[in-house]
Amino acid sequence: MSSRTFFKIGTFNLYNLALPDVYFYGDRKYSPETFAKKKNWIARQLINMNADIVGFQEVFHVDALQQALKESRMYPNAKVVAPLRTGDGPVVALVSRFPVLQHRVYEVFPAKANLTIGGAAIPVHRFSRALLAVDVELRKGLECTIFVVHLKSKRAILPDGADRDDPIELAKGEARALIQRAAEATALRYILMEYLRDRSYPVIVLGDINDGHLAVTSQIVTGEPPFRKLPFEVKQKLWDVVLYHVKDIQARRSYGDFYYTHIHNGHYESLDHIMVSQELVSENPNHIGKVAYVSVLNDHLIDETLSRERVEDWQSDHGQVVASIELRR
Repeated sequence: MSSRTFFKIGTFNLYNLALPDVYFYGDRKYSPETFAKKKNWIARQLINMNADIVGFQEVFHVDALQQALKESRMYPNAKVVAPLRTGDGPVVALVSRFPVLQHRVYEVFPAKANLTIGGAAIPVHRFSRALLAVDVELRKGLECTIFVVHLKSKRAILPDGADRDDPIELAKGEARALIQRAAEATALRYILMEYLRDRSYPVIVLGDINDGHLAVTSQIVTGEPPFRKLPFEVKQKLWDVVLYHVKDIQARRSYGDFYYTHIHNGHYESLDHIMVSQELVSENPNHIGKVAYVSVLNDHLIDETLSRERVEDWQSDHGQVVASIELRR
């Protein structure tokens, strides 16, 4: 790997990848035929992505992911990393062609990341899906920490017996989901600070944030860029801990913007993101590499408000994002 001058990294929400004839989300399960279609479709998408590192979301069974990877023939000797506890609910995972040095799983918020309002504690202390932090060796002497994340969705959190058609109950449920997602974003930001502050190796965060890149929850994760009138020394300290969306990096160089990864009720949204630290931003004079190109595989998505067709269960209802990153020699 020492001769590599570029690599590709991607994020892929698999949309409930589970083994056949195994129940998930209540009474849902895949027939062997549907699972075979899903496995084949995932394999073809992985071939099109051709990424050296891929972070996955919505993995119910790691064995199902490994079957899809094997069918793609893209990762014969690659390392698959995932939390040990799978089967009870969806988890994140990562596959890497680069050597994996170690990994960590975060399920509980750091104590100092817990939120209070007016002295009252918000009773959210765990991630809805555990975070995965993986250290990989991009080439000899160059490490990179990659976070694979899947924050709480916008789906309303409703108490048992609540009327889903009641607009007030729905509003309260969506507010609960937003509070959960904001709390998770804050805890993620707290964990990221340990890896970003006063470090000179790259950090990449990728996954399904379940919000647009300008949403408050997304900005909590990335941090705010410094105000232009601040002293340069203060700016340097802030640049050190800010993350940058690859979408924005590409948008500065291109006139076209076709970045959407999910369609819901006619809204074309960007929920899946790749964010990089300043070590991979060309404007940083000390950058180690730079984002060269970003592609989104979203041709399979269908606007169901306009079409009678729909996204099949064996496909994903999310697009895949791939960033090509050039490394300095």
